[in-house]
Amino acid sequence: MLKSQEVRKLAPEMDPLRIGMGWKVDDLSKPQVIVESTFGDSHPGSAHLLELAEEAVKGINANGAKAARYFATDICDGMSQGHDGINYSLASRDMICSMIEMHVNATTFDSGVFVSSCDKAVPAHLMAIGRLNIPAVVITGGVMEAGPDLLTLEQIGAYSAMCQRGEITEEKFTYYKHHACPSCGACSFMGTASTMQIMAEALGLMIPGSALMPATCEDLKKMAYEAGVKAAALATKGITAKDIVTMASFENAIKVHAAISGSTNSLLHIPAIAHEFGYYIDGDTFDRIHANASYLLDIRPAGRWPAEYFYYAGGVPRIMEEIKDRLDLSVMTITGKTLGENLEDLKKNGYYERCEELLAKTGLKRTDIIRSIDDPIGKNGTIAILKGNLAPNGSVVKHSAVPKEMHYAILKAKPFNCEEDAIAAVIRRDIKPGDAVIIRYEGPKGSGMPEMFYTTEAISSDEELGKSIALLTDGRFSGASKGPAIGHISPEAAEGGPIALVEEDDLIEVDIKNRILRIIGIKGERKPLEEIDKILEERRKNWKPIEPKYKSGILKIFSEHAVSPMLGGYMK
Repeated sequence: MLKSQEVRKLAPEMDPLRIGMGWKVDDLSKPQVIVESTFGDSHPGSAHLLELAEEAVKGINANGAKAARYFATDICDGMSQGHDGINYSLASRDMICSMIEMHVNATTFDSGVFVSSCDKAVPAHLMAIGRLNIPAVVITGGVMEAGPDLLTLEQIGAYSAMCQRGEITEEKFTYYKHHACPSCGACSFMGTASTMQIMAEALGLMIPGSALMPATCEDLKKMAYEAGVKAAALATKGITAKDIVTMASFENAIKVHAAISGSTNSLLHIPAIAHEFGYYIDGDTFDRIHANASYLLDIRPAGRWPAEYFYYAGGVPRIMEEIKDRLDLSVMTITGKTLGENLEDLKKNGYYERCEELLAKTGLKRTDIIRSIDDPIGKNGTIAILKGNLAPNGSVVKHSAVPKEMHYAILKAKPFNCEEDAIAAVIRRDIKPGDAVIIRYEGPKGSGMPEMFYTTEAISSDEELGKSIALLTDGRFSGASKGPAIGHISPEAAEGGPIALVEEDDLIEVDIKNRILRIIGIKGERKPLEEIDKILEERRKNWKPIEPKYKSGILKIFSEHAVSPMLGGYMK
């Protein structure tokens, strides 16, 4: 018996309540499928999702099951930037996940379609799928179009810093702001939203080829309908999410992450998702897989093109074809076939021909966007985990976006206890070449782990500073960030990690090749590491935790229960 029908027998009020909202009597005994979406008038990534949810409902109802729409909308990191709203971003992931758990378990469903687009929504849905372990199909809301002259939103941070420095006019800056988001969908660069859409397909939970389609593409509605058809079928087959997603699936996804130069925020989300599926993944897992991986995708912010071009070049299947020899092709997917079988089917059903038709309109070749495995952009992945006495548990850097001049450097520490003070110093030009801007108390326990987006943009948009300083933080970065930025430093300052003990002009060694981040000098003078350790111990005796930033509400709860960023920053 279907689980929904077992519960129906235990809850006699369920039938009359459903009839009261318009259900027919024969709907009550059908397989029950939840359509969970983040639809809301919250941002372009979610404002169009109701249409996709409705298509999924049609697919479910036309195939012998009954759909029920539920909503837990997400917030927008872009709209939250520049004020304390961004502190809610990471916590919102866990809240959406928990809300979905309540939706499914309070009523009980036999399968689900999960509809989302963006930074915390897609990870939240994937976490919930793992936690609930029901048959599940993901459909993502795709990517927005680029604006005039291929303008995309991640450029706005740089233009803002340029305007503050007087390098462009207020009028020009306003023009950029008014034309950077011409449609719904995830922001058109390989930020966290685009990355996580790709990760959902790479894990086997999406219809092959459906991740990161242009949001305005009619084919996306067809995919949403098909997602409903698949979910209706899965409801009676008893194939759950954990039957599909295995450790091999996660390793495949991380290999795809390396090939696309995915967002560093994936190092928060993939471990958190894996945790819900019962697997352990940390930063070292990423470092191991990235170490010899080929980087193929020429998409912003590290590359040249907007993310809408990704689908035109063949999307996730094309990336997988290029790295096929490195993937486990035997893993199962929601199609009922293996990954290898899916890739063969796509070659036969005209998928690549349809992509080529769209690509022709750009005037580009496929290899302008997705390089061949024989001609990669890089051969050592895109992510590195740095460790040392400044980051005993690790830190994260997207080395593919770091200028070569900063792959090894010895810098003077300029510590700040919040981002606001740091960005002000950068804009005032108090920060000089050879400095290490350290922003601390911005980890999960410090302030919810906000993005340091504006500071990274202020640095990377400055031609001199972008190649001569580094930003080090226990906070995180936007998926749009580029330049010499190292985040997720653990343990974080609020836990008394070494980053809390750094003082003005301490010497910091950054060595990306050898995966090192450490303090090697005091007050500008190099000292033996043993002596550094003793000095840090003396400083620790005088260190006092700062007063908690939040004394009530969800951020108080989150800061008290969040695990290390290197484990996913989820609440335990």
